[in-house]
Amino acid sequence: NNAGYLDSDMIVILNDNKQVSLPTANLDGPIPPVGALSSALSRLQSNRPLRELREVAKGVTKQIGGPMHELAAKVDEYARGMISGSGSTLFEELGLYYIGPVDGHSIDDIVAILKEVKSTKATGPVLIHVVTEKGRGYPYAEKAADKYHGVAKFDPATGQQFKSSAPTQSYTTYFAEALIAEAEADKDVVAIHAAMGGGTGLNQFLRRFPTRCFDVGIAEQHAVTFAAGLACEGLKPFCAIYSSFLQRAYDQVVHDVDLQKLPVRFAMDRAGLVGADGPTHCGAFDVTFMACLPNMVVMAPSDEAELFHMVATAAAIDDRPSCFRYPRGNGLGVELPPGNKGVPLEVGQGRILIEGERVALLGYGAAVQSCLAAASLVEPHGLKVTVADARFCKPLDQALIRSLAKTHEVLITVEEGSIGGFGSHVVQFLALDGLLDGKLKWR
Repeated sequence: NNAGYLDSDMIVILNDNKQVSLPTANLDGPIPPVGALSSALSRLQSNRPLRELREVAKGVTKQIGGPMHELAAKVDEYARGMISGSGSTLFEELGLYYIGPVDGHSIDDIVAILKEVKSTKATGPVLIHVVTEKGRGYPYAEKAADKYHGVAKFDPATGQQFKSSAPTQSYTTYFAEALIAEAEADKDVVAIHAAMGGGTGLNQFLRRFPTRCFDVGIAEQHAVTFAAGLACEGLKPFCAIYSSFLQRAYDQVVHDVDLQKLPVRFAMDRAGLVGADGPTHCGAFDVTFMACLPNMVVMAPSDEAELFHMVATAAAIDDRPSCFRYPRGNGLGVELPPGNKGVPLEVGQGRILIEGERVALLGYGAAVQSCLAAASLVEPHGLKVTVADARFCKPLDQALIRSLAKTHEVLITVEEGSIGGFGSHVVQFLALDGLLDGKLKWR
């Protein structure tokens, strides 16, 4: 947008691998280049004499002005439309000279076009539309590109991936099953995702409720505002977005949902440490940026059974927004609620898992399991610690925290998150309640 307005001399290469629909796309993705004809036309578009002549002609007709300039512009647009098709229209309107589509697997074509473009005198920004095929050259990846976006160890000869078998399903799958159970009981429950039907588990929901699942494409901001609109009309939207991806839609979460007190439910997948997904997908900040909002209910399950209950809790909250986070990976194998139907929890109420003395571990979300593991490690050394599951970061279970602070010498909060998260909310309450004025040690 800025490049077109400023008429900057820059080259933009659009790698179009059919993973995102473009103006030239059909239902199966963009139309690929057609052999020699496409190659020849793309080279013609990038030809230096042609482009320089075009710029001179534009300058002359602009000086003449009036009908002549308008007619010349229409002729140029029509001629280029014959070469490029409708795909060039969007980019030309933004002020970019469009070249393409180009076969991205033809190195000769790409090198020739880049040389022509770079050798031309300043003529403003150029966009080269390169079409590639995801997984090109490896038959198994060509047939199932989505399966080879991120791969486990696999046999190159057969394409078979060796995924570790687990006795339990992923938290993502448990979420989908819990949401389906809620939708079975309530026709107003709908699901929204941003081009992540597989990653969020909502493809399962789509198969069961094809008219109640909405894929808005790679547009998290729109997903949130769309969910807000559905909530305004009395529906119960569940917006499933990766924790790190929700960061892109934070303005919409604040202004379009929270400040309006609209009952949108945010299911934040990939919360906490995500291992193989990498640092860009690490959900470290959601507790911090969601719990600071005035109307948001913020919760996190400690296991898959709790996840079912929190989906039910979110469905039952109809006077304000809510969110719950859950990790990447598989469940623990705990007993699930009958019929996969969770029971709504008392909002803002945690629970004691182990009664101990002197030291209390207050865990939030998946970190509760680390608390239980730590308790089992120190018990043989004569220290029986208390382990509590906070369940909610907002509102906090003040009675539980007050009790732990008054009956223990040390209180330790445990979470997977950043500065300003669960622990910060706990210590703020402790300070304001005067519970840090005595001998309590908080860490």
